Amino acid sequence: MREKILNAFEESATVKQQFVRENIDTIIDVSRLIADCFSKGGKLLLFGNGGSSSDASHIAGEFVNRFTKDRPPFPAIALNTDVAVLTSIANDYDFSEVFARQMKAFAHEGDVAIAISTSGNSPNVLKAVEVAKKKKVKTIAFTGAKGDKLASMTDYVFAVQSTATPRIQETHITLGHVICQMVEEILFESHRKK
Repeated sequence: MREKILNAFEESATVKQQFVRENIDTIIDVSRLIADCFSKGGKLLLFGNGGSSSDASHIAGEFVNRFTKDRPPFPAIALNTDVAVLTSIANDYDFSEVFARQMKAFAHEGDVAIAISTSGNSPNVLKAVEVAKKKKVKTIAFTGAKGDKLASMTDYVFAVQSTATPRIQETHITLGHVICQMVEEILFESHRKK
């Protein structure tokens, strides 16, 4: 059992280290994109299923409340949190429409969307990205090594080079935390300089 526990932690650390080496420039670009979106009055829309749904909610919560700095709230919405909306859309239309219909309601040009899918093949995530693109919303994919379908549709791609869902999700939440921290630093520094 000890060996399995050590292996899980070592594997998680290795995947994250490889990920940051391969994606640091994109992390910087996306942090600046989101900070610019917030500074111009735009919002961040996040969505995913299962564990990715929890990641979307978690990241939105960090932006709306605070992460490392005491600062004004940033407008971030996880589209997977309103049970009445999700179930009514799934019931009246189809589950594949649960995020796309909300994207039609809430998204505007200048907003940013983070689509989270470890497989990159979730129909409801892909449909929401299609709507976002039509509305001129910048799109970011958080996916795994086999997430080519989602990756091919988005403006920015974070593909964790692993096929193990736990390792992908562990990297996604670390990525979300780092982006929150960088956005806070960008905007906090700009507010302090004014």
